Amino acid sequence: ILGHLLPYSMSDSNTTDFTNPSTFILLGIPGLETAHVWISIPFCTMYAIAIVGNFTILSIVKMDPRLHGPMYYFLCMLAITDLGLSTSILPKMLSIFWFNSREIDFSACLTQLYFIHCFSMESGILVAMALDRYIAICHPLRHSTILTIPVVAKIGLSVVLRGCMVVLPYPFLASQWPYCRTNIIPQPYCAHIAVVNLACADTRVSSYYGLFVLFCVKGLDGIFLAVSYTQILRAIFSLPTKDARLKTFGTCISHLFVILAFYIPGLFSSLMYRFSQNVPLHFQILIATMYHLIPPMVNPIIYGVRTKQIRDRLLRLFTHKAP
Repeated sequence: ILGHLLPYSMSDSNTTDFTNPSTFILLGIPGLETAHVWISIPFCTMYAIAIVGNFTILSIVKMDPRLHGPMYYFLCMLAITDLGLSTSILPKMLSIFWFNSREIDFSACLTQLYFIHCFSMESGILVAMALDRYIAICHPLRHSTILTIPVVAKIGLSVVLRGCMVVLPYPFLASQWPYCRTNIIPQPYCAHIAVVNLACADTRVSSYYGLFVLFCVKGLDGIFLAVSYTQILRAIFSLPTKDARLKTFGTCISHLFVILAFYIPGLFSSLMYRFSQNVPLHFQILIATMYHLIPPMVNPIIYGVRTKQIRDRLLRLFTHKAP
């Protein structure tokens, strides 16, 4: 998203005569350096909420045998992904804001790049959760026989392997390019296009592969989600009573909110990039960063508030009542 920021980084760099630097320099939020400490407060709060919320979800599902089912196993996968994504970004970002620790080793940058994009493949888990909702609503009598524990494990493993393998070419390709322009990255973390655009070579292969991942992975996941919910809504509206329709639809609300929390910030970032010539640089970086940090924060809140079993378990924990 932020590949077009290269001119800024080049103009602010005094290192133009080197080849393949051992370190990169992360600028944080360019233009707002004096406000880094204040900017860190909301980001630190978001990270704390993400950590506490997702660990709470994992603990509740582990402690309550009644929650040992496909929907909650997929929810645990989502929580682990959210923890990984926020932890891949926030610690280094906060070290820039608090301690001005801007240097990052070349290999560490590529490692961060890999994990950020790997954990961003959240759409695969959302598809698995949509499959669970589809079977539960459209084929309720066969739900337990279709989504057995081995089947859920295979689905989860396939989602994890797909995310790991699809993103693997990102750092591999980035490590092949020669870097002789600048080592300054004008944002607080290493992202694929931001790193590749620093190379002094024809990097169209990386750009084309990034588009492939966007359209053929996340795009196809979005299509599958739309088809799934079309079938789900058809089944809901065919129910005989209004109460039955509302009760059944209520089982999908949390998942729908999580889908919106994942896709809407991404759509907003894409639109902002398209019209970026009228958008300040620091605002672009803030929005791109929020795109990665909003889902890990809001997902456990959504499921904690909207899912009765999790909400009841939380209430018992706080009131010290026996289950």
